[in-house]
Amino acid sequence: MMSWKHLVLYIKGFSLQNKHFFFLIFGSCRYVAVYYSILYFRYRAGTVTDEMLSVPKMPFLIAGVLQALAAAAGMAATANLSGPSTTVLSQTFLVWQIFFSIIFLRRRYSVNQILGCTLVALGVVVSVASGSGAAHSLKEAGVFWILLMVLSYLFQGADTVLKEVIFIDSQKRLKGASLDLFIVNSYGSAFQAICIALLLPFLSKLWGIPFNQLGSYLKDGAACFLNIGTMTKGCEGAPLLPLLFVIANIGYNIALLRLLKISSAVVSSLASTVSVPIAVFLFTLPLPYLGVASSLPNGFMGGTIILVLGMLVYSWAPQGPNGSHTDSVIPSPPPT
Repeated sequence: MMSWKHLVLYIKGFSLQNKHFFFLIFGSCRYVAVYYSILYFRYRAGTVTDEMLSVPKMPFLIAGVLQALAAAAGMAATANLSGPSTTVLSQTFLVWQIFFSIIFLRRRYSVNQILGCTLVALGVVVSVASGSGAAHSLKEAGVFWILLMVLSYLFQGADTVLKEVIFIDSQKRLKGASLDLFIVNSYGSAFQAICIALLLPFLSKLWGIPFNQLGSYLKDGAACFLNIGTMTKGCEGAPLLPLLFVIANIGYNIALLRLLKISSAVVSSLASTVSVPIAVFLFTLPLPYLGVASSLPNGFMGGTIILVLGMLVYSWAPQGPNGSHTDSVIPSPPPT
C-alpha cells in the first residue's frame, strides 16, 4: 500500500537519472517475486492453507487495477509537482479512506475521530509545507496535475478499504480464521503487474518515451539501478541505496498491511501519516549520501504538536453514562 509514494520520494531524493518509468515497472515486478516467494514458504510451513488460497480472486483483481492506476497517475503527477505540493495533496488520501469506509463498510465516525483526522492532516501540512511556498507551487503546477494527484489518492483510498473488506469477508468464508496477509499482497501485486504491462503503451506515451524505444529505456534504467556501464551519471549510491530502499519499502508495506488487518484502513493511514514529519526530521541529520543536511521547516514543531494532538483526539474514547468507555476506536486484533 502507498508503495509508489515512497518510490517517488526516493527517486526525487536520489535522482537516478529520473528513471521514473523504470522504477514503476521494476516496483511491480519486485513485489510479485518477493511476495510469492514468501507465500510459497508459508504454504510449505502450513501457515497458508488450501482453503485460504481458494478465496475469490475478483477482489484481488480490482485491488491490483486500483494499485496500478494509483501508481501510474501518482508518479506522472509527482514528476510535475513540488515536494511540498505533493505533501499537501497527499492528505486527501485520508479523506478518501473515510469516504469509502462510510460507503462500503457502513462505518460511522464520531466527532472526535473526524476532528482527530483533520488535525493530523493539518499537522503534516504545517510541519512539512510551511514556509516552502506550497501554495504558490500548487498555483504554478496546473489544474490537470493537481487533479491527477488527487485521483491517484482516490484509487489508493479505494484500494486500502477494499483490502479491509477482503479481510472481513474472508473471516466469514474461513469460519473465523484469518486470511494470511501474503495472499492479499501476492495476488494484488500480480494483478497490478499485469495491469501495468497492459498499460505500457499508454504509460510510455505519458512519459514521452516512444514505445519502440521502451526496451532500450528499460535497459538504461537497469544499468542505472545497478550502476554499471557508461551511462551512470546521476546514479550515485546505486546499487546499495536502491536495494536498501527496496528492502525497507517491502517491510514497510508488509507492516502497514498487517496494521490494516488488525485495525482499519483509516488507522493504518494515520500511522503512515505520522511517519512524514519523522522522515523530514531524519533528513536534517548528517546521513551518508544526503550531502548537506536540510533545515527544518519553519512550522515543524508547531505542526508536529498539532499532529500528536490529532492522534490523541482520534484515540480518545468518550465515557458512557455508566462511566465505562464506548467501543474502542481501534478493534482488537483477530486471531492469526
